[in-house]
Amino acid sequence: MYRFHQTKVDTHLFMQLQDLTAVLAKNEQLQFESSFGSFIDLVENKVTASRFWDRLPLETKEAGAKSDVILRTLGTLHQTDVKSLRQFKENVQDSLLPKFSIQLMTLLEDIRLEDAIRKERPGTKRNFTYRQKYFHHFFTTQLQSNITRSYATDEMFCMIYLLLFASRPDPGFPRVEEAQLDMLDSLKPNLYSVFETRHTRDNVALTEQIVQKMQRAGYTDSIHEYFILPIGHVEAYEKSTLFDELTRTDPLVNNDRQEETNEENEYFDETFSTWHRENKNDERKQNFLQFELEQGTKTSMLGGGARETEDGDQAMAAIQGATGQSEQNDYSDQESLNKEENTSENGSESSFGKENEHARMFTEYAETPTEDEELQYQQFVEEIDPFKRKLAKTIQLTLEHKQNTPRTGLLFGRLSKKLLPVFLDDSPRAFYKKEQESKEFDAVFTLLIDCSASMENKIEETKRGVTLFHEVLKELRIPHEIIGFWEDANKVSDNYQPNYLQYIQTLEDSFYKDQGAKIMQLEAQEDNRDGFSIRHVTQKLMSRSEKNKFLLVFSDGQPAASGYDQNGIVDTYQAVANARKHQIDVVGMFLANGHVEENDDTMMQNIYGKERIMVPDVSTLPEQFTPLLKRLLLKAI
Repeated sequence: MYRFHQTKVDTHLFMQLQDLTAVLAKNEQLQFESSFGSFIDLVENKVTASRFWDRLPLETKEAGAKSDVILRTLGTLHQTDVKSLRQFKENVQDSLLPKFSIQLMTLLEDIRLEDAIRKERPGTKRNFTYRQKYFHHFFTTQLQSNITRSYATDEMFCMIYLLLFASRPDPGFPRVEEAQLDMLDSLKPNLYSVFETRHTRDNVALTEQIVQKMQRAGYTDSIHEYFILPIGHVEAYEKSTLFDELTRTDPLVNNDRQEETNEENEYFDETFSTWHRENKNDERKQNFLQFELEQGTKTSMLGGGARETEDGDQAMAAIQGATGQSEQNDYSDQESLNKEENTSENGSESSFGKENEHARMFTEYAETPTEDEELQYQQFVEEIDPFKRKLAKTIQLTLEHKQNTPRTGLLFGRLSKKLLPVFLDDSPRAFYKKEQESKEFDAVFTLLIDCSASMENKIEETKRGVTLFHEVLKELRIPHEIIGFWEDANKVSDNYQPNYLQYIQTLEDSFYKDQGAKIMQLEAQEDNRDGFSIRHVTQKLMSRSEKNKFLLVFSDGQPAASGYDQNGIVDTYQAVANARKHQIDVVGMFLANGHVEENDDTMMQNIYGKERIMVPDVSTLPEQFTPLLKRLLLKAI
């Protein structure tokens, strides 16, 4: 079972940074992440902002994270020389100050990139201003801390930053020893040269000069790590810049050539016109087929062996593709209670989220209830009966009122007995119409229940709330389904994450009298991959014809599963947003153990927004659930 330290993730800011990454880099494949330090990595297709900003006030956090993304997508991607940086990384391994060298190189390169970006994109100045302002405060504090702890190299790095970003020449550094100040004075000619550098290799040379001076002075490596190398997997690239790496064209996998006998080949020289905007024919449709060859056999057909095409010609090449086995007319033996829904072959990765690319969904169905389950269910029905009758009565009265209340004050219809408006108004509204009889509820409900291991001490009370849900909707003849979800942590591997949807109640049998006792089969299992399950249920609800579609999610905490630690909240938020985009009302219900913590409320707000219900004590679930059901049912009338 996977459980992780809960971190606050601002989903709205995360999505802004994801969009900013894709737009500025002009590459939709690049994903944003929060990580230790800021860097860009084309091997893993990601751009990161430092977690350093996460604990700061919202305005500073937003500007700081955006400045990280801007530096990497507008600066490092296009202007940092990868070969120079790779050679620097190799050389620094033999240095006595490897950590200090990398931090200094990153700082100097960021200064160069920031200056270039400010000139090209004036709108970024605000974010960089916030960045510099807070870094100045941070390194001022760190300087005093390093002086106290006698971390000489870290102290020197803080002074270098404060010197380069000082608002006045030669800033003072109280409490700093004379030897440190003398060393800083000796480095100033090199440091001030950073404002004249035009290339990554210039900053590499500056860094090496400064490091050599400090090594000769007997400095040891730094303790803290404020910055990291701005390019991940720098040794994996061949081109000069990362942008060139993105547009690089790989050669064919194979290098074989077709053997041909020229005597046997018959060809004629003939000139064919090629497309050009100058000779474009606007009067006919011109279609073009384009694909990339990754593997194939070299032939002379594009050289002197050009020939007239024939109907039977086929491309002599192997190209990438994918096939999926059809399920039509498939009568193979399958288990009726356990079916895998293949999301990797027949569904795209994007439809289920990047974090779920190795997740596989299985469905299970509740078995026929036992006698004990029937007895326990009847006991729950008796306990929730007062809530059920009160809620059902309210809904029925509302329906009757809508059916019987006439619409008055109309310009035409049946003449009212109140004729005074005929004499007083220029356009008298003295008519009324009887309301037509209301139709049945045009709604469908899905209840999705977190069956992770942390629900162990809450599952019994949850069943009581689910019983209320089922009994009320059954009496009102509203189709509904009840589903438990979890991930089997015992079977998880690097490329396989089995998830389960346990159908306690399906939409097809939700009206049957003897189906409710299946609710007693809900049990706590392992982990919970909320976003993946919500996406699957959303797909099913999208195919329904009802006007009002509701998805209620019972959970007791942050989504937690294999490889789902950092982005679980964001992935679940995206799944919820996608469902709402398809006109599905999603409500999250948090089940606590006596008290709702502030971080729990923040987490639920980040996922579900205003549509969330915080239940302090799970034993009060029926009382908390009743107003929500009432609100949703009245909305569906």
